[in-house]
Amino acid sequence: MSDLTIFGLTCEGGVMATHDEFVDYTLELMACLGAVRARKMFGGYGIYLDDLMFGIVADDVVYLKADDLSRESFVQAGLEPFRLESKNAVMSYFTVPEEAMDDANLMCEWAQRGLDAAQRAAKAKRPRKKRKKG
Repeated sequence: MSDLTIFGLTCEGGVMATHDEFVDYTLELMACLGAVRARKMFGGYGIYLDDLMFGIVADDVVYLKADDLSRESFVQAGLEPFRLESKNAVMSYFTVPEEAMDDANLMCEWAQRGLDAAQRAAKAKRPRKKRKKG
């Protein structure tokens, strides 16, 4: 099993088998995306599809990844960014609307935004293959 790095910190092994009820419920709401899973980390959980983290659960609050293309929809909805108090930093994750916690269809819309942002970020990080001159 590989180590997991988040916020510049590494968690050896990266996965813990147990979840709390809130995390399990959140995963059920996001099941429309596929085999969504959670990994315990630093007092919270990372929410993943495949090996791509697109959400965070901290203190029973769900946060989804945002980027330049999706951030405005989170801001327009009045949603709050995830803040790392220990580092006085704002992360590129935002809360979900309260209504989404009671509506799987609405959660899926927001979770898809988070997943899309995570996929765009992963794609941007991939190194381009160099072309051979000739």
